[in-house]
Amino acid sequence: MKAKIGIIFSALLICFFMDACKSPSVNAFYTFETECMGSEMDGSVVLRAWGQGSSRSDALEKAKKQAVHDVIFKGILKGQCKLKPLLLEVNAKEKYEDYFNNFFRDRGEYTDYLKMDATKMGSGVKSKSKTRDSYAVVVRVLRADLEKKLMSDHIIKK
Repeated sequence: MKAKIGIIFSALLICFFMDACKSPSVNAFYTFETECMGSEMDGSVVLRAWGQGSSRSDALEKAKKQAVHDVIFKGILKGQCKLKPLLLEVNAKEKYEDYFNNFFRDRGEYTDYLKMDATKMGSGVKSKSKTRDSYAVVVRVLRADLEKKLMSDHIIKK
């Protein structure tokens, strides 16, 4: 009887250590940064942005929003060009919450500042999991036009 308990205990111990030695899956929690692929002479920038969703179209829509969001609030620190955010005001996202909720609604005004002519440069799947996929989309963001819009709407004060 002691031998059986010893064997079972040893087997469980081995299983426990083998499972603990596996490298953790970082894929599910990893977020991808928006990357600058280049800038144009007209004030636009070509960006690769990432989105996650339950479908390809949902993920691509989120990636487009993320590209414009990063230009406005975060700036672009990765890639060929470094861009400061258009909106430097502290807590501006919360202060102008109604404005930006409307601006970023599905098929909202943010789409006026995106051009999809750069998509052939490298859009595609980056990562898949059982429930969500991460997709990249390469878009041209009309940064200068976006800045003018935010100035005319009195969001950016200069």
